[in-house]
Amino acid sequence: MSFEHPNRNSESIHDVERDIMSRPPEHNTTNLDLDRMNLMLDVLGHPEQSFRVIHVTGTNGKGSTARMAEAICRAYGLRTGLYTSPHLEKVNERIAIDGQELSDDDFIDAWDQIKDYVALVDAKMEQQGKPRMSFFEVLTAMAIWKFADAPVDVAIVEVGMGGAWDATNVLNADAAIIGPIDMDHMKWLGDTVEQIAEEKVGIIKPGCTAVIGRQPHEDDVMPIIEEAAERNHATLVRDGYEMTVSDRLPAVGGQVATLNTPLGTYTEVPIAKFGEHQAHNALDGDLVAEALSGVKIPGRIEQIRTSPTIILDGGHNINAAESLRAAIEENYSFEQLVGVVAMMADKQVEQYLGVLEPVLSQIVVTENSWRDRVMPADELEKIAIDVFGADRVIKEPNLPDAIQTAVNLVDADDELGVGYGHGVLICGSFVTAGDARAMLKEHASPVMEKAMSIHQATVEPDERNDAEDTVDNGVEDVDGEQSAEE
Repeated sequence: MSFEHPNRNSESIHDVERDIMSRPPEHNTTNLDLDRMNLMLDVLGHPEQSFRVIHVTGTNGKGSTARMAEAICRAYGLRTGLYTSPHLEKVNERIAIDGQELSDDDFIDAWDQIKDYVALVDAKMEQQGKPRMSFFEVLTAMAIWKFADAPVDVAIVEVGMGGAWDATNVLNADAAIIGPIDMDHMKWLGDTVEQIAEEKVGIIKPGCTAVIGRQPHEDDVMPIIEEAAERNHATLVRDGYEMTVSDRLPAVGGQVATLNTPLGTYTEVPIAKFGEHQAHNALDGDLVAEALSGVKIPGRIEQIRTSPTIILDGGHNINAAESLRAAIEENYSFEQLVGVVAMMADKQVEQYLGVLEPVLSQIVVTENSWRDRVMPADELEKIAIDVFGADRVIKEPNLPDAIQTAVNLVDADDELGVGYGHGVLICGSFVTAGDARAMLKEHASPVMEKAMSIHQATVEPDERNDAEDTVDNGVEDVDGEQSAEE
């Protein structure tokens, strides 16, 4: 097996990543079908039939839910595969086996094993006048291939965007998890929550168990979910009905909660994340106390430094902003919190900023590395002034300068010099969070080293290979996000 001798040709991870990410985006409206993925599985010999599948969708909370489910499965002794998007720093983050993301060599090896099949599918599609495989389809095929090759017992798979036409929906899930459905990606999914729900219920497959999170638009969405479950003879397990969260209390590094499920009641379960929504994301499985205490979700309400506190959050829509605000209000006592915000131009920017305005003392508007989609700082400044007022808005077009400006602001007001009650929130996009995460490492750029020289790191993100890794990720959440959920 090639696992024994990965990357025998000494290929560069950067070259492979660029090759894959140069492919068409997932959100191209000319390829809203599963033709390429179905053909790929045919030529690979249907590796997806060798493992069970937990499929996760929803507007928010997919990544945290997927990671919690994966941790629970591992606690049971199952070998797991985890497929998520977008990545924050390196494309390898998207594919993990037994809780460990693929090494550079293993990722390259996976590409080497399937690239000839990708070329075959591309050629077949060209003959039919159809687009070649998108970058997300290629990554999905690589994940499926790796999971079968490991082999894993169960794969926990996060959709890129939507559900029905997402590349991951070639999988027949044993359990389909649908988190909150709200307005996002309207350009591709529809202009109403009903249309978006119709897309997302596409992951409910015949005979599966459908686990349904709390729905902010319950009256509009639940009839669609219930109809899809009935049509597919799926077992319906709903948050607030068949399962509930009770006795939730903040704790060091997260919270403890009591979880009531059809399989029993679990008391004093430690959840290593902040926010009520994370407790509800945890409602899937057994051995929850053992499993969830160690779950880490990079880029979602992630505190990476103290003195001052620096928090990263990649959420980019109104629902994500509401969850972020609630978590900050519940778990922190900031006298001063300065926001550093860079967002994509196609998001509900004014509404997002409006949700966060009460918890931010000032806001520094900036841009992230994804130049094709990011809202220019000049435009973001105008919107921010409408929300915050001119006296609370600062523009710094470069993200490193923006972070340094925010840190300087909180340092200037921190008379004791200990950082308590003073913080920086970097948010608005997973690309923003990923860029900042790379910059804030100990080996970051000289500009950031100077800015951070007096501050203590509380969480050390995974090391990257070299300085090149501080550049653009590629794409944002699946379907045009690094994949499209961005």
